[in-house]
Amino acid sequence: MNKEIESRILKEAHMMLETKKTVRELSNVFGVSKSTVHKDLKYRLIRLDHELYQKVEKILKFHKEVRHLRGGESTKKKYLNLEI
Repeated sequence: MNKEIESRILKEAHMMLETKKTVRELSNVFGVSKSTVHKDLKYRLIRLDHELYQKVEKILKFHKEVRHLRGGESTKKKYLNLEI
């Protein structure tokens, strides 16, 4: 794996641990697609640092569990803004 890609993967993982940002937010920070960040954290990180992967995996699972709540909040805000 390319050293630049390895570096990006580790930076993404550490930022997720520090800030609890979502995959979408990380993709904006690093200038890559959501799919790339997801693949980096879900499939490539395990080969680089298994212990770090386990920590990131917990956050990814949490985000997956609460995504329906965040989506509902976004929809609510959208329609509240339309009524004004």
